Amino acid sequence: MTLHSRSPLRVGVLAALLTMAVTAGTSGATPDVQTLSVTDTKGLITHTITAEVVDYQGRKAVKLTTPKDVEDGFAVLAGTDFQDGTIEADLAVKILTPPGVRMPGFLGIGFRARQDVSHYELIYIRPGNSRSEDQAMRNHTVQYSAAPEFGWYELRRGWPWVYESHADLDPDGWTHLKIEVAGRTVRVYLNNSTQPTLTVDGMKGEDLRGAVALWGYAGEESYFSNVRVTPAAPQPITNSSDAAGIWKVTFATDAGPFEGTLQLKRDGNALSGTWSGALGDSRPVTGTWRNGYVELSFPAEWPKDRTSAPAGTATARLAGWIDGDGGKGRVTIEMRADGRWTATRTP
Repeated sequence: MTLHSRSPLRVGVLAALLTMAVTAGTSGATPDVQTLSVTDTKGLITHTITAEVVDYQGRKAVKLTTPKDVEDGFAVLAGTDFQDGTIEADLAVKILTPPGVRMPGFLGIGFRARQDVSHYELIYIRPGNSRSEDQAMRNHTVQYSAAPEFGWYELRRGWPWVYESHADLDPDGWTHLKIEVAGRTVRVYLNNSTQPTLTVDGMKGEDLRGAVALWGYAGEESYFSNVRVTPAAPQPITNSSDAAGIWKVTFATDAGPFEGTLQLKRDGNALSGTWSGALGDSRPVTGTWRNGYVELSFPAEWPKDRTSAPAGTATARLAGWIDGDGGKGRVTIEMRADGRWTATRTP
């Protein structure tokens, strides 16, 4: 599955009973939400996908399909400008591939999307994986990704099981999807559960606000009903914070805590410096910076007193965001530990 930019084709189609909330407030304050019941055909902007209003399993819905030579596409909800808040919808999928061809179904909702959908955050489900006999496939039921750099493949290979989860879904029925977005965190709730199925603390998209869009895939018909977008007051975060400086860092991992100091320098988008503390002193650090998002690595020395893994050198990798004088994200120590990091800039 590829998630890349597309040339827009404007075909305005929106289902009866499709609802969306739009803000009339100002950034930084709680928005005044006006709920609009849209019943005409002027509410969607499609990108490499077609949309029509249909009756499906007893309700009005938007059906998305892709041409045979296209893999996936979006239908952007015109006029949405979403940063934080809640997005809800009912989703269903009808698989069109021949029997014997594995197709779990892919459909979901993008947000903070650019109008050309070259950049976006995305939550989607694979209902056909939910009840697979293969546990690994079951764990691929609910997915987060972000275009253009962080598709499912990059996230799964780099951070296994962190950006996807299992859920018990009916492959042939409707799924209620609720997405709660606050700052750099998104929580995904399915079928009115009070607990999230997936939590992503440190979304990777470049933009803090943008459009909401429906997403469908090839080889299927994707159905959306009862879509509702409710903005909330934006969290006080901004992009572009610099990573240069001295940082007190804590790792909270499944193999125990580690603390140390990062000294970082930035030259354009390149980061360099040293790590000292647990896992070794004066360890050379290299990495990248992208508008406040950082990826770092250094050769860590695994201590002898940690019986969970043999002593020796292993690469430590960090990824996450710098926000002012604080930072946080994911950390992994190759074949030894996985968890979260937090950091505070020192004077």
